Amino acid sequence: MRNSEFRRKALAHGVACALAATSLLAAGDAAARVVRIVPDGAAAPAFGGASFGTVGTYERLTGMAYGELDPNDPKNAVIVDLALAPRNARGMVEYSFNYYILKPTNPALGNQKLMYEPPNRGTKLFGGFAGIAGGNDPASDTAPSPFLMNQGYAMAWSGWDAAAGAPVAGNFKAGVNLPTATQADGSAITGPSYEYFTGNGGTSLALTYPPANAADKSTAQLTHRVHLDDTPQVVDASTWNYAANGKSITLSSGNFTANDIYEFMYTAKNPTVNGVGFAAVRDFNSFLRSAATDDSGTPNPLAGHVTRIYSYTLSQPARLLNDFRHLGFNQDEAGHKVFDGMLQWIGAGDGINMNLRFSQTGRTERNRQDELYAEGVFPMSNVVTTDAITGKTDGRLVRCTATNTCPLAMEIYSANEYWVKAASLLHTTPDGLHDLGDSPYARNYFISSHQHGVGNGTSKGSCQQLGNPLDSSTIQRALFVDLDQWATNGVAPPPSAVPRLDNGTLVNHDQASVGFPHIPGVTFTGLKTTRYRYNYGPRFDQGIMDIDPPLHFSPYEDNPANGPIYPSWVPKTDSDGNDIAGIRLPAVSAPLATYTGWSLRSGPQANDGCEGSGQMVPFAATKAERLASGDPRPSIEERYPNHGAYVSAVAKAVNDLHQRRLLTDEDAEAYKDAASASSIGKK
Repeated sequence: MRNSEFRRKALAHGVACALAATSLLAAGDAAARVVRIVPDGAAAPAFGGASFGTVGTYERLTGMAYGELDPNDPKNAVIVDLALAPRNARGMVEYSFNYYILKPTNPALGNQKLMYEPPNRGTKLFGGFAGIAGGNDPASDTAPSPFLMNQGYAMAWSGWDAAAGAPVAGNFKAGVNLPTATQADGSAITGPSYEYFTGNGGTSLALTYPPANAADKSTAQLTHRVHLDDTPQVVDASTWNYAANGKSITLSSGNFTANDIYEFMYTAKNPTVNGVGFAAVRDFNSFLRSAATDDSGTPNPLAGHVTRIYSYTLSQPARLLNDFRHLGFNQDEAGHKVFDGMLQWIGAGDGINMNLRFSQTGRTERNRQDELYAEGVFPMSNVVTTDAITGKTDGRLVRCTATNTCPLAMEIYSANEYWVKAASLLHTTPDGLHDLGDSPYARNYFISSHQHGVGNGTSKGSCQQLGNPLDSSTIQRALFVDLDQWATNGVAPPPSAVPRLDNGTLVNHDQASVGFPHIPGVTFTGLKTTRYRYNYGPRFDQGIMDIDPPLHFSPYEDNPANGPIYPSWVPKTDSDGNDIAGIRLPAVSAPLATYTGWSLRSGPQANDGCEGSGQMVPFAATKAERLASGDPRPSIEERYPNHGAYVSAVAKAVNDLHQRRLLTDEDAEAYKDAASASSIGKK
């Protein structure tokens, strides 16, 4: 089978190419900027002692790592406020984080490759892709899928995100300790800060930064509204207070209303140098690949056993690595490449609110969530383009191209990113008029009709319809294998699969253009995020937001008065309401329902966006039921008059994906087995 043969070749190649420990860099050399690691203790058995193919058993290693940055190194100078961070006696800026590693007990039996996941808000989310449960302690899963282990991958995670908090002893959540910037004389830096809350409710709303003056309520402002396009109402300053610890605001009486929108604008102090998180990711991976020991002689647990590093990201960390590449962090301090490849799931064309003064790394803008944060900032594509608004010419990969340190990338994303994150800007010109070709270092894969992540098809939650249960992990696994073949053997990946302007599958967001059917009981508003060029003030290019928030606006309409617009588009659907272009999962090619990447809220906030959720609108079971309700979509019995017809339809879809190297052998067979075991078409 293809995967078995690939694993055999990868194992042989990895062992043959393994670096000898004696050839690794000493800890004091330029490349090893993690200067100290402190293991929690001895390695612990992983996965209940299970053995995997020719690789054998795995073990878990955890601990703390301590890094230093030279603020005068040009590779670090891009970090906003690094020059204002405290320095040690050597003139270096210090940071620390915890780490978690899974590796073959006998590393020589592995494939000498590392899968690294920068955690999402401190949490490991690779489990769906890898088939490993256990949350933040995946080693606790005693019956994991062998997908990564049979191939011999080591796996690692580390803290980088200030929003995740500091490391906590005994907790496997990834945390990081980052420096705080101060004025040259040691006094506090102050500046505008903006907080956006929805869905929180409760008695208090947490602040990212403390107020510069907790006694000053006259220059701060709290507003409240129910719908996004309502006019924000100022909350009387006498009815709210800063908490005693300065970490939140509270109401004098009562609670904040859950799911309503509150915004808080105030003068804050003590900005964290969040951009150090980029260096923390860079330097930890560089250490694992290149260092023999730390400065004190503690061995690198993967010394001599990393010839390739591939990242896996889901959502927020994908946006992190978008900016990581753009800012040049895929080149370590010795000038070497950090990541050989990146599998980017649901990051699309956005960056992260991180390398800015008073940035908030946990924010992610959607139709109704975390509005006005600097996330969708030019450049949005890997291909070099010119911004018609500013006249700038740039692309995410300009810096790494110049240094020959670009990673290969699989950019994989859902329909939700088109509707709530203007994903078309990843593969169109910034003026929205033309399709872009591929970067030589990246391919773009749209998962048709998918929501942001894996949903729950049995629950509506706060949305109007059932959740979208589509799961792209099968496609991700195949593309991860393809990524390794591309990086290791130069085998070209499957071609990009995205909706395009030139063939009419990328369209305006009104219902007629989209082609979405009129389904009884389903509301279609065409709600889509508009990507504006906001004005954050004259020092924004230096990472300082003198105007924060930049302005208020109604995202329900493309209003040029709110600022210049980067036009964006959405996928066209077929007559069932399922997206035409992209990679269609078997459930979309042989459908039992309409699946959308967008959704609308129910309750008092009705018809506002339901954030990352999509919808599943099942087909009627029979023709009579369909006609009675007025549903224009053919029923299940009309589509699949017998069980064999359904099984054949699934098999056709599966075989097509498998032939295109978008399904592994194992996943292809699993789809067919599930279709055969189903009751669809049985009388």
